[in-house]
Amino acid sequence: MPLSLLKYGLTKQPKLQRHFPPTPELKNSYDVVIVGGGGHGLAAAYYLAKNWGITNVAVLEKSYLAGGNTARNTTIVRSNYLTPEGVQFYDESVKLFQNLSNELDYNILYSERGHLTLAHTDAAVRTARWRAEVNKHLGVDSELIYPDEIARLCPQLNLGDDVRYPILGALYHPPGALARHDGVAWGYARRAAEYGVEIHTQTEVTGFDIEKGKVVGVKTNRGNIQCGKVLQAVAGMSSEVARMADFKLPIKTIPLQACVSEAVKPFLDPIIVSGSLHVYVSQSSRGELVMGASAEAYPLYSTRSTLEFKEELMMHLLEMFPFVGKLRVLRQWAGMTDMTPDFSPVMGLTPIENYYIDAGWGTWGFKATPVCGKRMAETIATGKIPDLIKPFELERFYRNEQVGERGAASVGH
Repeated sequence: MPLSLLKYGLTKQPKLQRHFPPTPELKNSYDVVIVGGGGHGLAAAYYLAKNWGITNVAVLEKSYLAGGNTARNTTIVRSNYLTPEGVQFYDESVKLFQNLSNELDYNILYSERGHLTLAHTDAAVRTARWRAEVNKHLGVDSELIYPDEIARLCPQLNLGDDVRYPILGALYHPPGALARHDGVAWGYARRAAEYGVEIHTQTEVTGFDIEKGKVVGVKTNRGNIQCGKVLQAVAGMSSEVARMADFKLPIKTIPLQACVSEAVKPFLDPIIVSGSLHVYVSQSSRGELVMGASAEAYPLYSTRSTLEFKEELMMHLLEMFPFVGKLRVLRQWAGMTDMTPDFSPVMGLTPIENYYIDAGWGTWGFKATPVCGKRMAETIATGKIPDLIKPFELERFYRNEQVGERGAASVGH
């Protein structure tokens, strides 16, 4: 429990304070400019200040704080990936998440639920066994289980044979968890601001000043800024922002849709994912069912919602949980996801000197928020790529050394 929450509960007349300091005018120059005021950018600003003493930092967000993909995800945290590079990376993130409420003194509502990736085919069972062995080899709690154990963990799940896609097994990941996406972003923002980091919303980046292959300034709708270094930490428009700096990213942007039901009494503890059916569902702390499917198959810069998404999603969801058929869908939304060819992110250096990249997160960016912020801050402060994120550097696509995570991210979560 965060200390601030405990103090608030035990104090008769708690003294309220402003959540963020008043936003000052943009300065002429900063040591570091972070483009993107979502979870990753705010986390990087916090760790730059806390771990490296770099506080002359400006975070620029074209809309409201954490209003992009940070506000459009389904808050799942896990590390049961397929490749050793991916497992180690996300395992560090899970460990950071577990103590994040205390570190930030801000309640992110972190809740360990367990994560079940269902297998409906022999091939899916083999992949689950493969992932479990990789996970266990790297010290991550993950195992292949069968219907009897699944029934014990989630008795509400339909495990009968009279369905189109019977459940043959599942990859069980006990540390799988949920957290409040806005709590994570606001916690990082608040602590970064206390260190002196400036957070500027409604500030859109319109270009960069590049001299002899080196970034020296950022152009915005509020004026131009000189800077020492730039971190690009946007989602949904990564390719467009990189194009302003005159380099290309191996990314296509496609929409991903999700929805929530009306709130009901809690009945679903674990997070349920089906890579074969492209469905995932969990129940929030408010009792809503949070549901989604795979990213769309076509590039599109849009956050529109469609009836086709709901029809396909509900077809599979009602097969797994027939009794939820009378629940009403309250909200539906979409986000723009930046997908790379190997379903892994792009982190580190770019062809532009002093211009760093944090992109290509597809639909798995929220769970990487703490580790990405920490390691990108280290990269910016030292100029060296940490071993943990080196496999995700942009140069891997030129060397054909891709980190293939499609088997562990088939529904994007």
